[in-house]
Order: sequence, then C-alpha cells, then structure tokens
Amino acid sequence: MTDILAAVLAACDRWPDAPAMTLGRRTLSYAQLRSRVLGVAGALAERGLQPGDRVLFSVRPGLDGISLALGIIAASGTVVFADPGAGEAMFRARAALAAPRWVAAESLLYAASAGALRGIARRRGLELPDYASVVPGALHLHAGPWLPGVPNGSIPVRTLLAEHGGGTLAGDPSGEALIIFTSGTTSHPKAVVHSRSSLGTGLADFADRVGFVAGERVLTDQLMVGIPALISGAHWRLPPAGADPGAKPAAYLDLLPRADVLFAVPAALDAMLRMLEREPAKTPTLRALLIGGAPVLRPLLERVRRQLPGTRVLAIYGMTEILPVAIADATEKLDWTEPGDLVGELMSTVDARIEEGELVVAGPGLALGYLGQPPLNELHTGDLALIDGRRLVLSGRSKDMFIRGTTNVYPGLYEPVIAGIPGVAEAAMVGVPDEVGDDAIVLVIVPGAGFDEAAVRRALPGLIDAAVMPDRIQLMDALPRAGRSSKLDRAALTAIVAGSA
Repeated sequence: MTDILAAVLAACDRWPDAPAMTLGRRTLSYAQLRSRVLGVAGALAERGLQPGDRVLFSVRPGLDGISLALGIIAASGTVVFADPGAGEAMFRARAALAAPRWVAAESLLYAASAGALRGIARRRGLELPDYASVVPGALHLHAGPWLPGVPNGSIPVRTLLAEHGGGTLAGDPSGEALIIFTSGTTSHPKAVVHSRSSLGTGLADFADRVGFVAGERVLTDQLMVGIPALISGAHWRLPPAGADPGAKPAAYLDLLPRADVLFAVPAALDAMLRMLEREPAKTPTLRALLIGGAPVLRPLLERVRRQLPGTRVLAIYGMTEILPVAIADATEKLDWTEPGDLVGELMSTVDARIEEGELVVAGPGLALGYLGQPPLNELHTGDLALIDGRRLVLSGRSKDMFIRGTTNVYPGLYEPVIAGIPGVAEAAMVGVPDEVGDDAIVLVIVPGAGFDEAAVRRALPGLIDAAVMPDRIQLMDALPRAGRSSKLDRAALTAIVAGSA
C-alpha cells in the first residue's frame, strides 16, 4: 500500500531543487511544493479544520489549487470535487449528500453566483448555486482577490499558501481523502470515495508502468496523471485556464514543444490530429502519449502511429473506482487479431476474475466505496471480458451503458426521471458512437398528451447531470421492444437513431 501524500513528499525530499509544476511563467520547485502543502495543512488545522472534515472544492487545477487540495488531504481533510458546471439542482444535491463543513471556491464563482453577476451567468447558460449559502454554516476559503459575494470571514487561499512548512502529514492513510461525483440524478447523486492509500497504490503502480522519467515534462490538467508524474520526479506542466485541446486544438498544439509526455482523451486527440494534418510543421516530438478516459479504438491508434511515428503510445483502461486497471502499448493493440478489444496487461495491484462473463476487479487500489453506501470490496465493472494470463480482453457490455466524453452514462438512471415529465409517455437514451469511440447522446421520446418539447428542455437541467444532457431529442411513435417481456430493444433503437442522424 502506498500513501499518495507520503509518496509526493518523498519525491520533494529526493529532488528538492528540480521543477515540480509549471503554469505559464510560474514554476514551483519540489521543495516549494512541499513547503506549500505542509504550510496549508498547518494553517488549516490552526483555523479549525478537523480530521475528517469535508471541503467542497471548486478551485481550478493550477499551482495554487493543487497545493490547496494536497494541503487539505495532508491535514486529514477530504476534498470533495464539485463541478460548478453540473447545474444548480445537481450541485445542491451533491452538496447535500457530501455534507461538507468547508467550501473552497474561486472568488469569481462566489461573485458570479450572487447579485447582478448571477443573472449574467444564467444568460450565458451557467446555472450556479449561491456558493456563499449552498452549505449552511460552512467555513469558506476563496482563491483569487476578494470580490463582492465572497462571504465575510472567508479565508484567502493566498494567506494559507504563505504559511510555509508549518504542518505535518496527519491522519490515517486508509481513511477517506477524496470524493469524486460520477453520473447520477438530483434525487440520487453518486460519488466515489478514495483514501490516500487507494489513490497512492493505484497511481504509484501507474507511474511504474508508464515509466515517467525524473525531469521530463508531462503536459496534463488531470490530477490522476500529474500526481504519478510528481511521484516520479517529473516536471508537471499545466495548460493555462481555458485551454481545451478538443475545442481549441491550435492553441493547445502550441504547448507541445515544451512537453515530453502528453495525456489526452480520444476526442481531444482526434481534434489535435486533424489540426496536425493541416499544419504538419507543428507535429511535436513526444517520448510518450497517454490516451485514456474513453475506449481507445484501432482507427485512432493507426492515425497516431502514422502522424507520431517515434512516440510511445499507451492506452489506459480504468474507471473512477480503480484507476488504472490495465495498460496496453499501441503496438500490442494493433497487432491483436483475435476477437475483442485487448486493453492490455492487468496492473500488478489489480485482482481480476470473470463472473458469468463479466469482469470483476478488486485490490488495494479500489475505492473505499460510494458515498453513503456500504464499503466496496470488489467492483462489477459491467464489461464482458476474458483474461488470458494477465492480459485483459473486453468483448462488450453486460449492462446498458455508453460513454460521452469521459462520463459513463447509465441510461437506466435517467429514463424513469425523464418519463415523469408531463407530456412524456416514454423516454429512452442511446449513444451513437463516432470513429474515436465518443458517443453523442440522443434522447428518444414517445410524446403523450400535452407534450411540449420546449418544456422538456427546460426541465432537464433540474433533473439530470449536466454531463449527460442530450445532444439532440428525437420523437418516435413507439420504442422498439423484444422478447416475451417486451423489454426495450436498445440495440435496435440505437440502429434506428444512428440511421436517422
């Protein structure tokens, strides 16, 4: 078992003068990172943070945000990642389930969720909760300058960061440290709970398998990639706020000359490769490309091999509950000619078995469980698979699920909720995949009496997670069904929807 904070601090002791993290023109050395993390831990303890306190966290991944998150965990607090883009109703439901004692947010979020700026945010499609009041009686931290809307008494994050080295690593590494919300509804939000040990065990195994090199530059905004890089003594380079390789690939490509390793999800990588086809002079020289967050399919790998011939390419298979499960080299995947999708060799810390065709995983890197539910001893992944020695091959899904971006979408969670909207007789959600494995979400509705599509669209943000909002709505007279039980024939429905796109 590896304590994630102990591993990061050990790296700080081993490479004190080396660059640890860079964002723009700012760089922190490993010694500075250690001082910041322990300083935040000590400062928060002095200001009343108790072991086990949960902190609703909406601070962007930057030098200050990462230092703050690690400091909270070092003080034996729990970081509860809270996405402000989830929609107000979902955000409030998640906050209620997590029951945090603290709120940490960008000062701009406090300002934009209250007063005149709240209306501006709404007109731009951002439904924010009032950060100052969403958790009654909370203690507050704000990142950035004080702005109207920041609660009286809120502690500036810059003050905490200025108190260097005053704390020590506290608490039980097996206790909760990080809560990550996944798909769910406003009535039943769902969150994965990790400990320092479960995170550290999985991510240290990941670092070993990837083979990060001390001093090499790793470009990512993902904690689950950046932290293993830090453990290995690498230089974590963070993209600037708003840099989106999928939406703005040209700007992102300008960052690549200063990177040796890049992490990308398939959809974003697809956008960058298309841009490189038009501007081949921008083709980077990377030691390694890490692809994860969604299925990594053969057509994408073939393009990567063609456009980045000297780069080692690794495809990562995992899930929020246990990351990663397996890693495959692109050559290994492309050479695979048997049925199914070879996702690589199981990680050394992962135990796996097949139960009625379904992959079941366990091990010390498995999350503690789901918030508010019993402990998790093993995970039924929903993936149909076979295990050849330690090699894992996927062959489909045993459960109704598809992937949109990096979100696993379980339509059965949402269809009953949507069907309860007045005027909706029946509802079904399907994913229509593209060539890189990303799914567009189509909501199919059988209209009933008084159906009003505009009213349905208005109702959806208050009922379902923003990450699963449909890309389009399609009306049908009836849903296709099969078998004696007249169960929804989801495969047939997907084929119909794909054919009408």
